[in-house]
Amino acid sequence: MSERETQGEQRTGSRRGFLGVAAAGIAGVMLAPGIRLIEVAQAATPGASPKVRWGMLIDMTKCATGCNDCVTACNKENGLSGGTSPTDSQWIRKVELRQVATGRTASLPVMCQHCAEPPCVDVCPTGASFKRADGIVLVDRHSCIGCRYCMMACPYKARSFVHDEITNQLPDVPRGKGTVESCTLCVHRIDRGDKTTACAEACSQAGHGAIVFGDLNDPQSEIARRVREVTSRPLRADLQLDPGVRYEGL
Repeated sequence: MSERETQGEQRTGSRRGFLGVAAAGIAGVMLAPGIRLIEVAQAATPGASPKVRWGMLIDMTKCATGCNDCVTACNKENGLSGGTSPTDSQWIRKVELRQVATGRTASLPVMCQHCAEPPCVDVCPTGASFKRADGIVLVDRHSCIGCRYCMMACPYKARSFVHDEITNQLPDVPRGKGTVESCTLCVHRIDRGDKTTACAEACSQAGHGAIVFGDLNDPQSEIARRVREVTSRPLRADLQLDPGVRYEGL
């Protein structure tokens, strides 16, 4: 090997060594006492079944104006502050619609729509935004560099950027400053075998029954049956993103 080749190999080895040290440092970053992203990732359930498509059907005729039970439940489940300033994370928000021509009003919750063709995944430069085999769209906080391209690409304004240090966070829902986050369809619940999300559970317990969660691919599930029997639409159907969240009465 020539002297030039030897020097090149040494430089390559040095770069590899540096990247290895940097990666180890990032992986070991503590989010809060006792919580590290790398440990959560290693403990996650490996894989998700492509036979399943998790989704929601939201009946707008049952969603009451001024009711925020689903929002409150989401905040509690995921350790969110519940604030509504630009620097606060909102994984679900209530939106009030008014049809100008008729004056008809409607209230509906909006969250990540868990698209089959998610634009947030398309624009992510690191692969941090990804879609699981079961249709749940998530953010890998190991890879997220906080560029916020996904926030700009999302037509539903469903993603938030974490501006501040996170304290007293929940072990099942790790969060970190400088990353993007959004509704996960309570993936921690799903992976441990629970049958519903926090928002759907709260809506049912309050007696509204406006949110149905389940497997869209299972013809025997309540959500699949309802989708067959009633007219429902996704938000911004014109974009052809095939969201996993559908709205009845839209």
